[in-house]
Amino acid sequence: MSRMWRSLVALIIGLTIALPLTAAEVEGVRLWRAPDHTRLVFDLSGPAEHKLFTLSGPHRVVVDIADTQLKAQLDTLDLKDTPIAQVRHARHNKKDLRVVFDLKQQANPRSFALRRHEQMPDRLVIDLYDEVKSEEKTLQQVGGERDIVIAIDAGHGGEDPGALGPGRLREKDVVLAIAKQLNKQINQRPGFSAKLVRSGDYYVAHRDRVNFGRKIRADLFVSIHADAFTRKDARGAGVYAVSTRGATSETARFLAQRENESDLIGGAGSLNLGDKDDTLAGVLLDLSMTATMNASLDIGASVLSQLGTVTHLHKKRVEQANFAVLRSPDVPSILVETGFITNPYESKRLRDPKFQRRLAQKLSEGIVAHFESRPPAGTWVAANRGAEARRHVIARGETLSGIAARYRISVASLKKANGINSSVIRVGQTLSIPSG
Repeated sequence: MSRMWRSLVALIIGLTIALPLTAAEVEGVRLWRAPDHTRLVFDLSGPAEHKLFTLSGPHRVVVDIADTQLKAQLDTLDLKDTPIAQVRHARHNKKDLRVVFDLKQQANPRSFALRRHEQMPDRLVIDLYDEVKSEEKTLQQVGGERDIVIAIDAGHGGEDPGALGPGRLREKDVVLAIAKQLNKQINQRPGFSAKLVRSGDYYVAHRDRVNFGRKIRADLFVSIHADAFTRKDARGAGVYAVSTRGATSETARFLAQRENESDLIGGAGSLNLGDKDDTLAGVLLDLSMTATMNASLDIGASVLSQLGTVTHLHKKRVEQANFAVLRSPDVPSILVETGFITNPYESKRLRDPKFQRRLAQKLSEGIVAHFESRPPAGTWVAANRGAEARRHVIARGETLSGIAARYRISVASLKKANGINSSVIRVGQTLSIPSG
């Protein structure tokens, strides 16, 4: 009997091996438009090989997906403001799926596959890059005095929604709204210029975010998030700087790991967090980035003190963890957690445009306060420090001791310069800041 069962099992295994594999299916197709490229994402029921090539007269991009069937609708894609005129499909070699993109103008294609990760399926990503224009934008200087440049990075975007809160509130939407408010407020400050890493709903790889800050020669790179934690009662804003060693808390370690996985969800193509960028970061951060890291911690402390006037703080000091997006060798960088989107109370606040504006205001005040007290040489703020930068408008929740500490002066000298005989101050009152 046992011999018969062994023979039967062998026969079943043999038949199973001989059966043809089930063809993959394209279950969904999405399109995202970024400033310099158009991204199409094909959701697949399983991994599939593909080939991509281009044709001219007219310009076309052709993608062959091996042994795959199309179940999704292609005619519902919004092709407005993209180089794509239309999308066609047909069978190729009887079993493959051929997708043809008819182009309005020439584009430079790139494609890569992403394996299944957490809730995301296997995906094929096709990026159609716009033709690079010949002219280059350069930083403008007026009268030889440049602006202090702030790069503002709204986390996640596009394929990567980030953390999800009650009511399907998406982190990528919240942080983009805050980033736009911060961008607006900083640009209203004389001597400051802010630039958004992403201005819409599309994904930017970690290393491209870092390179953006370096390309515009930013004096500060600030990445804005509203993350999740394993416990719903986790709450409070926080500020983080990079660390090449251990994280300063379990929360910092957890958040860094979660954020560093975003490229696997958002789609960064040939992402390799162990490539030369990481090696460069590790070496430079250990050997020659002491000043940059200290500046990050100082700016973070200024921002944290302002955030504490409008929301609860998760930690009352700047924490450190090995966030990939903060690994710039020469640009001070901080990551701001505006709150935990998984906390029902904080999720409700983060959804509120008024609270988003207040957060942005405090972020702006913290950033500006640091640079007004320590302006980089050659900037407008440094040249005009004796005028604009030595006046302070009191905000809600501030104290004389806190203001004195920010500008590194004594409370007595601050009182004397303003003719104050008590510790009573009022919101909106303007103080003259004496030299330290």
